[in-house]
Amino acid sequence: MDKRIVVVGAGAIGGYTGGNLAHNGFDVTLVDPWPEHVETIRRDGLSLEGVTPDESVVARPKTLHLTELQHLAKERPIDIAFISVKSYDTEWATTMIRQYLAPTGYVVSLQNCINEERIAGIVGWGRTVGAIAAILSAELYAPGKIRRTGGKNPPGHEVYRVGEVHGRMTKRIEELGEMIRTIDTCKVTDNLWGERWSKLCVNGMHNGVSAASGLSGNAMRQDERVRRVIIALGGEAVRIGQALGYKLEDIAGQDADKLARASEGDRSALDEVESLMLALRNSQQRSEHQRPSMGQDMLKGRRTEIDFINGVIVEKGREIGRAAPTHEKLIAAVKRVELGQAAPSPDHLYAIA
Repeated sequence: MDKRIVVVGAGAIGGYTGGNLAHNGFDVTLVDPWPEHVETIRRDGLSLEGVTPDESVVARPKTLHLTELQHLAKERPIDIAFISVKSYDTEWATTMIRQYLAPTGYVVSLQNCINEERIAGIVGWGRTVGAIAAILSAELYAPGKIRRTGGKNPPGHEVYRVGEVHGRMTKRIEELGEMIRTIDTCKVTDNLWGERWSKLCVNGMHNGVSAASGLSGNAMRQDERVRRVIIALGGEAVRIGQALGYKLEDIAGQDADKLARASEGDRSALDEVESLMLALRNSQQRSEHQRPSMGQDMLKGRRTEIDFINGVIVEKGREIGRAAPTHEKLIAAVKRVELGQAAPSPDHLYAIA
């Protein structure tokens, strides 16, 4: 396909996705606010490391600093704009790129949280598409260097999901799916909103826990008290999603309803859920110390997305009269750590448990 692609936000997920698309022959320009990152890619290429040497490549996408974006006015319009910035930066990033879209161009939210409505408020619903990196874990660990921390092509579960906001199958969403399949497995879904809420459940269970505790993904699951908090977070989020009418997919490999029942005291369900969580230590994972994205952000002193993940679960629950007390307590703990009022510690989770 002769599509002009721009990725706004060349961090772990945007950089990995856009860099691989460029390596696979697509016309990709990465736009990023970190000057050293952009200059390193220009000079040395973008190093995309996999778990095995065979997965590692050096991509050479075109790049732009934010201050150079006006150069797009002199070039062919953009057919596909991926927004892959933190959720709190969604509006300005979408506004910035809107003027350079082709008449049939559209914007793809390749982000952790539910941002399609924010994007549609700027470019319109007809030009808004969703993409979910469902089980893609990666980190930008140095300028021009991104490493994936889990293996490619995991059995039984597609890495990416793409879908139209109206749920119908269209030519453009099928093409987008084919494009992303050059990177890894990709499901073209008619259930974008259910997929989004399911991913929100996963993020709500793990990201804030890592940020508040300082624990890696594996360490969180191995600690019984923290594990029970994770299950409580998942159960509250599942019940709110079900009450909102979403068709939920599996939650980190767990049946959604079973996860909710485990959080509500069903002993049989709890045993099954915990057994699977304890078995999830991924032998292909690069490091036992790998943290979810919000845990990485906390280590780097960056603003977290807690209000856009757990905060959304709390807000939507309030709208329908369903409380999410575990999420509320986690938000408070994360904000204390984020503001420097406390150090990351499992004690914050023990207090919630």
